[in-house]
Amino acid sequence: MELIVVEGDITQQQVDAVVNAANRHLRDGGGVTGAIFRAAGPALAADARRRYPDGLATGEAGWTTAGNMFADYVIHAVGPVFEGDADRDRPLLAACYANSLRVADELRVSTIAFPLISAGIYGWPRGDAIRTAIRTLRESPTQVAEARLVAFGRDAYDEIAAVLNR
Repeated sequence: MELIVVEGDITQQQVDAVVNAANRHLRDGGGVTGAIFRAAGPALAADARRRYPDGLATGEAGWTTAGNMFADYVIHAVGPVFEGDADRDRPLLAACYANSLRVADELRVSTIAFPLISAGIYGWPRGDAIRTAIRTLRESPTQVAEARLVAFGRDAYDEIAAVLNR
């Protein structure tokens, strides 16, 4: 799998699937989730309620339609809220990426775009989130041809690129 970083809006990525840094209820919210729900329109929310009436556990992933977005699917990965102990919760963060790739393989996705899961309103330290994402994406077996880490802003892009190019 080719792993790249791009700067931009995850809702505008021309890929087969976009990953949502989801809340456990798979409902509209702030940050990445809010942007994806707004871009996708009401079809995403209806599909999420139908498929996952009880939501998903932290670290798990599931999929819905992408509604009005270019992508065919939104893969929802429920990230952990940072509570000060990265060593304890890092396996849950890594599981978000690995389980998203597993779902992507089930859907026969060729290209996928990831945000930095939990690094926004969930408070995960960005440097650790970047290292965890890149390590997990590189180590997880998958049939996906291209995975993009979508950086929101130049600072995030520079940080991801520095780790990716090591």
